[in-house]
Amino acid sequence: MVQIIQYRNKCIGCNACVEAAPHRWVMSKKDGKCILVGGKQKKDLFIAHVPDFELEENQKAAEACPVNIIQVKKI
Repeated sequence: MVQIIQYRNKCIGCNACVEAAPHRWVMSKKDGKCILVGGKQKKDLFIAHVPDFELEENQKAAEACPVNIIQVKKI
């Protein structure tokens, strides 16, 4: 199992995460920020638990993020 944490309020809407992992990230038409697909909000964070096979592409999404608002870890 992989845990993805996103600090969405700090997102600048650069689209890098969507390009790296398009099945897990989409851009909001409402506010122009990225949305963690399947993420559940917990205060200022969005958290998703995803299968192991999504680890690599979401690590690339986290590395591509210029404001470092994505954390990915195997749990």
